[in-house]
Amino acid sequence: MVKTKSAYFCQSCGYNSPKWLGRCPACNSWNTFVEELIQKEESKPGSWKPAGSSIVASKPRRLTEISVGAPLTRITTGNLEFDRVLGGGIVPGSLVLIGGEPGIGKSTLLLQIAVKLNQLKVLYVSGEESEEQILMRAKRLGSLSEECYLFAETNTQNLFKQIELLQPDLLIIDSIQTLQSAFIESAAGSISQVRECTAELMKFAKESNTPVFLIGHITKEGTLAGPKVLEHMVDTVLQFEGDRHLNYRILRTIKNRFGSTSELGIYEMQGSGLREVSNPSEILLSHRQDKLSGVAIASAIEGNRPFLVELQALVSPATYGTPQRSVTGYDLKRLQMLLAVLEKRGGKRMGLHDVYLNVTGGIRLEDPAIDLAVCMAILSSFEDQSLPDGVCFSAEIGLGGEVRPVAKIENRVAEAEKLGFEQIYISSYSLKSLEPRKTKIKVVPVDRLDEVYQALL
Repeated sequence: MVKTKSAYFCQSCGYNSPKWLGRCPACNSWNTFVEELIQKEESKPGSWKPAGSSIVASKPRRLTEISVGAPLTRITTGNLEFDRVLGGGIVPGSLVLIGGEPGIGKSTLLLQIAVKLNQLKVLYVSGEESEEQILMRAKRLGSLSEECYLFAETNTQNLFKQIELLQPDLLIIDSIQTLQSAFIESAAGSISQVRECTAELMKFAKESNTPVFLIGHITKEGTLAGPKVLEHMVDTVLQFEGDRHLNYRILRTIKNRFGSTSELGIYEMQGSGLREVSNPSEILLSHRQDKLSGVAIASAIEGNRPFLVELQALVSPATYGTPQRSVTGYDLKRLQMLLAVLEKRGGKRMGLHDVYLNVTGGIRLEDPAIDLAVCMAILSSFEDQSLPDGVCFSAEIGLGGEVRPVAKIENRVAEAEKLGFEQIYISSYSLKSLEPRKTKIKVVPVDRLDEVYQALL
């Protein structure tokens, strides 16, 4: 008879303790420990085992003794935005975790990719919806595939039995919080269940060289639900962002062992599924007829993709004493630093005004190259004077009010020229990185913020 063993797990970070604690010593959260039953067995019948596997004792080898196998061949999905975020395609044997708010489009995106991969055998496992519901969604997407198999199951032992019979080329799990292993006697979605099921799927992915996609829930704070070790176990973590009330969605790379971690893909949610947005500037620039104060255009880069984004600022006198600082899509602390620079170096009384800043399109940016555009949008609203048409900015602002250079300035200038802008203000130090060529756009080098203010306002 196997003795039942229990432990207490923190529902915020996954820290385990043999007894109940009021505050978690790892993340300092209060009243987050929940008792979970654990039953460990030496052998796990029904778990994944590769065909013809046998226990072979491994030994350490020199780095020079390890032979290099065949070059890495990625699987292209035909979805350019998805391939870009993954670093060029799906890596065989990789474990990818996709998180996002409910209703944001995670299941729609992966089902859309599953039915599009006609050359691969795809197994779509759903623990939240029935096979009929998934079929209705696939019909709404407008395409069905003979090589896409649906399986509504939550037990991992039954899942691996079907995997051995079907031998899929791609496995999609929707979602990891619904899976349950028979070797852990706790409820589905608990810390121990999520960790055990992910470990079994990771073993399957590495030993069979089959890519696995996991859909994960998020907490009310916006972080992935489950233990933090879940993000360490997987190879790639993707975050699906956006407002459910808006049409545009952003797929951002948080972690990627096979590519860049600063790439993003942009989609538009339509009735027939998610449409790829190949030119992000079309959604980030508004088409207005009237000139408005407090609007500036910045040339930004996320990963290797340049695009232009519109920044809107509103500066009004503080009515209730304490000035308000509100931002959407930008770092609040960065805004407070730029306001201090404008007050100290520029002589503007920002401490007596409310400041609101918005990045259009529902995108969130961390590129320091938009600092100059933020300052000019704030100054434009402060003076109630609109900036000239056809002007954009790409530079960082220092604490002394100096205009600092940014990376990949050639790509930023080329993107502004492609969209028909007439002038772009950059740091004079960035001219060293620009090759002399005939351009339709006028490149204006500046050293200090007040030079841009005097030229435009």
